[in-house]
Amino acid sequence: MPVDSTHLKIIEQRLLWLSHWMIHHANHVRPKVDGIKVGGHQASSASMVSIMTALYFTALRPEDRVAVKPHASPIFHAMQYLMGNQTREKMENFRGFCGVQSYPSRTKDIDDVDFSTGSVGLGVAFTSFASIIQDYIKAKSWGADVRMGRMVALVGDAELDEGNIYEALQEGWKNDLRNTWWIIDYNRHSLDGIVREGLFERIEKIFDAFGWDVVRVKHGVYQRAAFEEPGGEKLRDWIDGCPNQEYSALTFMGGAVWRKRLMDDLGDQGDVSALIDRRSDEELARLMENLGGNCVETMAETFAAIDHDRPTCFLAYTVKGWGTPIAGHKDNHGGLMNKAQFMAWQAHMGVEEGMEWEPMATVDNPAALQDFLARVPFFVRGTRRYRDDKVAVPAIAIDTSRETSTQMAFGKILDDLSKGDSDLAARIVTTSPDVTGTTNLGPWVNRRKLFARSQQADAFSKHRIPSTAKWDFVPEGQHIELGIAEMNLMLLLGAAGLSHSIFGKRLIPIGTVYDPFVARGLDALNYACYQDARFILVGTPSGVTLAPEGGAHQSVGTPLIGMSQDGLASFEPAFADELAVIMEWAFDYIQRDGEGDPCERTWLRDETGGSVYLRLTTNPVEQPGKRGDEDFRQGTIDGAYWLRKPGPNCDVVIAYQGAVAPEAIKAAGLIGEVRRDIGVLAVTSADRLNAGWTAAQRARSRGNKAAQSHIEAKMSGLPSHCKIITVIDGHPATLSWLGSVGGHQTIPMGVEHFGQTGTIGDLYRHHGIDAAAIVEKVNGLTQGRGVGGEFLASLVDN
Repeated sequence: MPVDSTHLKIIEQRLLWLSHWMIHHANHVRPKVDGIKVGGHQASSASMVSIMTALYFTALRPEDRVAVKPHASPIFHAMQYLMGNQTREKMENFRGFCGVQSYPSRTKDIDDVDFSTGSVGLGVAFTSFASIIQDYIKAKSWGADVRMGRMVALVGDAELDEGNIYEALQEGWKNDLRNTWWIIDYNRHSLDGIVREGLFERIEKIFDAFGWDVVRVKHGVYQRAAFEEPGGEKLRDWIDGCPNQEYSALTFMGGAVWRKRLMDDLGDQGDVSALIDRRSDEELARLMENLGGNCVETMAETFAAIDHDRPTCFLAYTVKGWGTPIAGHKDNHGGLMNKAQFMAWQAHMGVEEGMEWEPMATVDNPAALQDFLARVPFFVRGTRRYRDDKVAVPAIAIDTSRETSTQMAFGKILDDLSKGDSDLAARIVTTSPDVTGTTNLGPWVNRRKLFARSQQADAFSKHRIPSTAKWDFVPEGQHIELGIAEMNLMLLLGAAGLSHSIFGKRLIPIGTVYDPFVARGLDALNYACYQDARFILVGTPSGVTLAPEGGAHQSVGTPLIGMSQDGLASFEPAFADELAVIMEWAFDYIQRDGEGDPCERTWLRDETGGSVYLRLTTNPVEQPGKRGDEDFRQGTIDGAYWLRKPGPNCDVVIAYQGAVAPEAIKAAGLIGEVRRDIGVLAVTSADRLNAGWTAAQRARSRGNKAAQSHIEAKMSGLPSHCKIITVIDGHPATLSWLGSVGGHQTIPMGVEHFGQTGTIGDLYRHHGIDAAAIVEKVNGLTQGRGVGGEFLASLVDN
């Protein structure tokens, strides 16, 4: 859109006012309930207002997407309010219950948030992966009609301390990144201090090394005009050489102090003194605060000058708190204007009392401004949340006639899909942080190839060197290979998992990672789930079952991550047929977007859908044979089924999850020689069992006395004296709560400490999760019960 500096300046001032009033209202006008500061980052918003005005009202198109820096959330909401996409009620309730969010949120704000932000740095890196996904879709026959947009991040300069940004830079270079803008608000203030001198010269070199164009936006129109005056060159040199901290302090103190300092440093030089003397204190302060990032004209011209698709970093110099009484103060990050300051500033802004929420207050010609706003390209199509049809899921089956591991079964299921021509197979995109082969994605990749925007030759194939990995990089490829950075994996899964909403084309993303390193990407995983991205995460191999690798590669706490992570349904199957059932369900579940009450069969909100986490293992185990009954299939999805139903006089139940199934089954066989009614509960998802149980309890507390969860139904027939032994290759807390369902004494078994190298048998014995340890626990529970207890003791001894 052509630069209309008059209207842009009006919008800039309107956004500055509305954002700051919203924060002030929340902290000083709205009744206090908790007695604590609400906050809102006035100064961090002010430094972004010119940049965001120029970006949204001149540069962006509807197909562009933006990650707004967290602390500029008030500017974003004020902008949407001005455009009619946000309500006054929610603005008045800023940072209150059901009000506009502290940080832009796709899932909790009603205005058109492209990417949630809040965990600093992640929104920045996310845009580069969204751009890669855009290229991926565009290269496919079914995605050729996608309109290419720029993925834009508005970045606080302190966010560049986050290491994940530099991991993303590397991945972007490897994947020929394009159509990405990062606009850095270089206000030189963080929460605790001021950015070190010379830091950004080094950061610029990093961007340059990874193929980015770097555009410095240092001086606004007033400064550039002054530089053309006699003596202006000397003033420019002084500005460019002034330390960050000094410049900020002078800005806070104002025009008279600027004059004294400049005259002390540059006075008695004739033309420079005259340049300074021609301006009043107010005009001099305006000149010195007119850095490039605080000049809406300069920013609009800078954006308009970019005529290529290379990744571009804009380093926009700004004053934190620009245009307000707290501008430049080193404490202004979390600081607020007090009531007296704000009253004076309100008079300065020309806003009459009672007109504070009026979008067009202070606008001389509202009709002309409304006409301008109606023509802004970015907003002309309204909100930009797209949809795509669900992809049909074919039946998933697997051969269970021989020993296999869940990891091997996962690879076989994908391999079978790769041989077919289903719509599901066409929409699957796989990715992995340099562990593609060792997580059993190899067969899928060999058939479906790796993605690159242009074909890349495989030297090993060219020279006919035998290799199991046929790494063909082609535009139609369906695997995106990543370097060893789990944060990048989670961010890419998040971007791919939002493709139906951002680009209108549905993907079925599947990412594999060594299970212990799920924790390395946990911040980004949480961020992806918070955005309601849809994907399947496969953690494999897992637990101390990966015995020879030692403690560094053996996961302990990941089952608890799966249970606690919102938006992520976690499963840990023991057998291949369980995995087949789960994956068929998961392919459908990640495409759901429904609403409504929880299903009264399980009390799970399955219609809303979500992402899925599979915890798999490499240990081949004997399979239970072909099973297809509905209790097995539905129980596998709901979280548990009876592998061995308890009898009417059951006094021991063994409940297991995952790789320890053979140990639990063996122990049950031994114990069953004297206790015929023993039950064996196969838990496939402690996460879903627990979620359904707690939801049913809430329903009962609200008056629905008939509410009963899946696990409550499964355990309802157990006698009160029955004891429960839980066992898992993971933290015992994962299943320890099962006894609370019906008030049964429970002995949890699992892994609480780092492992070491050895055989599986060695480590199972060491951690006490083998069959003998289970029998020993049962023996301990049955001491003094006569012959049965003595017989169990003899089993342990033998």
